Parts: sequence; C-alpha cells; structure tokens
Amino acid sequence: MRMIDLSLSLEDSVSEPLRVTIEYQTHSSTAAVMASFFSATPDDLPDRLGWANEVITACSHNGTRVDAPYHYFPTSGGERARTIDELPLEWFFADGVVLDFSRKPKGSLIEPHELEHELQRIGYQLKPFDIVLIRTDADRFWGTADYFQAGAGMSAASTRWLIEAGIKVMGIDAWGWDQPFWAMRERFLATQDPAVIWEAHRVGRDLEYCQIEKLANLASLPNPYGFKVSCLPVKLKGGSAGWSRVVAILE
Repeated sequence: MRMIDLSLSLEDSVSEPLRVTIEYQTHSSTAAVMASFFSATPDDLPDRLGWANEVITACSHNGTRVDAPYHYFPTSGGERARTIDELPLEWFFADGVVLDFSRKPKGSLIEPHELEHELQRIGYQLKPFDIVLIRTDADRFWGTADYFQAGAGMSAASTRWLIEAGIKVMGIDAWGWDQPFWAMRERFLATQDPAVIWEAHRVGRDLEYCQIEKLANLASLPNPYGFKVSCLPVKLKGGSAGWSRVVAILE
C-alpha cells in the first residue's frame, strides 16, 4: 500500500488571508505546568523538561479541510443544514477520481460539459459516493500571496451536475471551490447579478454535499483513478468545517 499526501499544512502563511497564529511551547517552557499536575516541581522531571505543545489561533477554514453543508447556508433542501460532526463517516472514505483542469486560465469557470469531456478523456464513469478531486495546480503557489488569486473554479451548474450524479464529497486544490474572489467580483460588477457571488457554494441551499478545499499534490497521483481517498474531518461540535489530513491510498 502506498499513501500520497493531498493536504497542505496548517500554518501561518502569506497564502492565508485569514491568518493563523501558532505559539510553539517548548519542553523547557512547560515544565512548571506539567509538574503542577502531580504536585511536583520542575526539578522532579528529567532534565527539568515537560512536554511540547502548540497553542493555535485559527478558523476551521484554515488549511486543508472539509466544508459541511452548514457552511454554505443555515438550511439545505428546506431542512436545517448539517454540521461537520453530523455527517456519515462513510462519505469520507471512497474511490477517488481526479479531473484535470490545470490548463484552464486562472479565474475561469469549470462547466458541466467540461466535466463530461474530461471523464470521457480518462475513460471513467462516475458512480455514487465517488470522491471527485478537481485539479487546477493552484497549490503550486502555496507559500506566496498569489495563492489566493490562483486557479479556476467550479460553477453552480457543474456543482449541481456532480451532486446529481451521486457525488457527496468533492474537492479542489485551490483556496476555494468557487472562482477566486477577484473573478467573482469582476463578474458581479459587470452584471450586477448577485447570483454570481459564491454561486457554487450556494448550491448547498438546495442539495446537500461536502467540499474539500486547499488540496495539494494532485499532480503526484500516477493515475486519475484506481485509488481510495480518506478525508475524515475533525469532529468539531457544531462546526461548519473540519480540518482533514487528506490522503490517496494506492494498492
């Protein structure tokens, strides 16, 4: 069995417009706290050393994570939208397929006919509960300010098309599932149509699905299918998302 990491690190990066702060607590700085649990002193610990620890200030949408239906809107299909801790675990371990749109210009939209064409090109037929991964190669810009602007994005129609094909979990290697914000802003200013704002996410108002954002290394997969994806999200009570160490598992 071989595993390929499809995740980005949770870190303080210029690529994150919603910044992360991490306080790294060293073994020496925690000695007193550790000793206090046992009514001891730091002198009672080997070399006066405690444990390593990190204190993180971040939102649930930093790093690679799975978004829950609750993220998109308070309701889905007329019912209360489910949070990340309420979704079936079976959704997050399934056959994966990568659809390559890395040649599309940044900011462009991926439409249903392009999904169909790419599936025909690789010779794959979707089945319910497959995990569909959209490759844009935006992850090449991780660690730079350009990351937030990079990659193509999914349209509302293409998102709906995948859900109607039985897909419950889908993901992308860009900052968001939709077009980058600058591209949505340009469309809105040109059309004055509010429906273009976050259009793919808002499909979740009608149809329940989850999306993975900030994937990485999709170009490292040797084949576009024939592997499992594990993307089990952290069980954040009432959360709109859960961080995930997304991996592809190849026999």
